[in-house]
Amino acid sequence: MIHYHHAFGVYAVIQKDGNLLVIHKSRGPYTNRYDLPGGSPENGEGLLEAVIREVKEETGLIAEVTKQIGVVDFKLPWQWKHFTDVHHTAVFYTGEVTGTLEVPKQFAGQDALAAEWVPIEKLFSKNSSPLVMQAIKWQSSFEMPLETVVYPDWEIRKKSYLQGDRSIR
Repeated sequence: MIHYHHAFGVYAVIQKDGNLLVIHKSRGPYTNRYDLPGGSPENGEGLLEAVIREVKEETGLIAEVTKQIGVVDFKLPWQWKHFTDVHHTAVFYTGEVTGTLEVPKQFAGQDALAAEWVPIEKLFSKNSSPLVMQAIKWQSSFEMPLETVVYPDWEIRKKSYLQGDRSIR
């Protein structure tokens, strides 16, 4: 029997000069992959406030959000606690950033190890989260899917793409 962990978050799709702003994920179903800066709103926090805060916490950059581009939900296998799968609902925003990339401060709940600008052609499903893949699709079509995006064969990466794993394609 499938038992879903329900996750909800807000995420920034920031592109500059053919590069996408991503974080290095340290835990959760997207461990050892690139992910978008973002996360869950804190108690009483609005969605826009949350995405701006998350970008600052995870990248050191100041976000100027210009548009909410859509909501997508994803389902994928993830063995965690008593759950068998995750159902992740993500609200996507776009905009611009200013400042200099910084190493994220580590605190309870922080799951970003670093942030960087990665060329879009170097991002694919073996080294990136479903959110990154959806952001790339959006950048070419400016459309978000209406239906749930399902990854039935999702694998939690044991080895990081940062540690020289050459099997990331």
